[in-house]
Amino acid sequence: MAVMNEAGRKSLWVGLFGCIATCLTPAALAATSPGFNVGSANVAIADPAVPRPPGKACTVELFNGFTFRDFSNHPYTYAPPVGCGTSWSKVVLEADFAVTAGRQFDRTASLWLGGANIYFGTTQEPSASVAPSWHIERDVSDFASLLGQPQTGQAILGNIVDGTYTGVISGSARLVFYPANILAPKIDAPDAVYPLSDGTAGGTVALNTGSDVLSRTLTLPTNVERAYLDVFAQGQGGDEFWYTCVPDAQASQAQSCGGGSYREVQVSIDGQQAGVAPVYPWIFTGGIDPYMWRPTPGVQTLNFLPYRMDLTPFAALLNDGKPHALAIGVTGANGNFAVTGNLFVHLDRGRKVVTGAMTANTLQGQAAVATVDNQLTDTGGVVGGSIATKASRSFRIAGYVDTSRGRIVTDVNQTVSFRNTQTFAIDPTRYQQGIDQLSTVDSTTKTRQGPLGITLTTEIHFDYPLVASFGNTFDSAGNTVSAPSAVTQGFSRQFSKRLGHLLIYRSDVDNSIDTADTLNFTNGAVSGHTGQRSTQQFRFKDNLGSCYGRDVTTASGLLTAATDGGGCSQARNRLLWFTHPDGAPDTSRTEDPGVF
Repeated sequence: MAVMNEAGRKSLWVGLFGCIATCLTPAALAATSPGFNVGSANVAIADPAVPRPPGKACTVELFNGFTFRDFSNHPYTYAPPVGCGTSWSKVVLEADFAVTAGRQFDRTASLWLGGANIYFGTTQEPSASVAPSWHIERDVSDFASLLGQPQTGQAILGNIVDGTYTGVISGSARLVFYPANILAPKIDAPDAVYPLSDGTAGGTVALNTGSDVLSRTLTLPTNVERAYLDVFAQGQGGDEFWYTCVPDAQASQAQSCGGGSYREVQVSIDGQQAGVAPVYPWIFTGGIDPYMWRPTPGVQTLNFLPYRMDLTPFAALLNDGKPHALAIGVTGANGNFAVTGNLFVHLDRGRKVVTGAMTANTLQGQAAVATVDNQLTDTGGVVGGSIATKASRSFRIAGYVDTSRGRIVTDVNQTVSFRNTQTFAIDPTRYQQGIDQLSTVDSTTKTRQGPLGITLTTEIHFDYPLVASFGNTFDSAGNTVSAPSAVTQGFSRQFSKRLGHLLIYRSDVDNSIDTADTLNFTNGAVSGHTGQRSTQQFRFKDNLGSCYGRDVTTASGLLTAATDGGGCSQARNRLLWFTHPDGAPDTSRTEDPGVF
């Protein structure tokens, strides 16, 4: 909870420092990742696996050997593990997917349990000679309240298998439970999870326009102390390449999609604006040029990360015992975004009714509006210049709850910014489009208990950079000759937590890829490709001694090198078991607004 009791603090600090003393070694703490084979065409990513706590684990299979040939959902059942107790230090979702060699699109994949999303991502595309396979992991400890009871779930992975599209996708998934012990105490997981999905079985909801919303009416317990919303917004269909779009007035001239490039997630409670989130520009393995993503896909392409929004200032409102409408929308949606979310709540176990109030909300009434600077020119059919789109807004949302341990005040200040500059060079010999985009978040949350309580401050900074260029060259008859493409994409997250001026925890995550390829054409059809190369670099560090680095390079569709330990002492990866090196939110442990 926001402030732990003495027994809870003692067990956690014993576990923390006991593990630092006994477990911070490469053998014990280095994340276990699939092996790499230089010269292989199989999937190769630099992302870390989920670090595991000490102790024996129990595994519960969700499904095994599912095959996905059509758009039917695949249900499964879940029962809590036997012999692992009910107190867990960590729960990890593991899944393995594969697709047979042949022709197949990238497909969206999602796993659901009790209507809640526990995995969201896309698949690797195969080739005529390569049948790729890949492994994903996700820390799902925050779903402990859901996992304590039998549940039904389903895997959703729509696919088409026919005479043209021949790739059959298969998959298996399981949950791995780690019982709490003195070196790995029980996680302070949320007391309840409320899915925002398509019905009780789960599923994303399609938002086709900026006015569409995913809305669910919830009646929560009357003793909510903290609340967080994880949101996913995946561009599909006309919004798959939303970052390449220009305003409708320039779409014909730029020969690009309309609707503009500004996208932002909006969250409201009973119509009152409650938070915003940037949209990550995920690029699927068939995106722009499929060869760029073989064998290393884009950032988070196979395993999306949610954006976690702090709704704690609204706790007093949610505690009134009345139904409340929680809604998610996407500004600028233009057919369509697949959206889902999970609301996590922590309860005051010492009081059945918690009262309080919201004291500030400067987000309410702010419009999500971007400015556009159009510098395109058209001289006799030769188009050049740029279109720059910018949006930024700052806001403060604050509130308090009177808990069994005293008043807890939460004050959230955020600045969310977006910029997208597109350049064009269009003439009879070429079509060239360039994109330079950056979404950023600067968030500061101050939490204080009691009139004399010391303020605990958490700060988070996000960067979502995307730089891309792509186009076509034409011969004198107007036929496409080549299509060169290049993409640099990143995800950066810096977190810090201070008690007064004392630094409690800091972590830094940086995940980036740089890739390029050129498609060659003969008689209007792709006849080959040249120059494929990519480098993915992943870095993680914290102030407790954890460090992870991995560099993966490819050329001509094959892995050329995979090097560990970049940026780490003695070039060795070391990860404490409770860290989130992938950059996923962790408000139940290291990023808890309590001491630790």
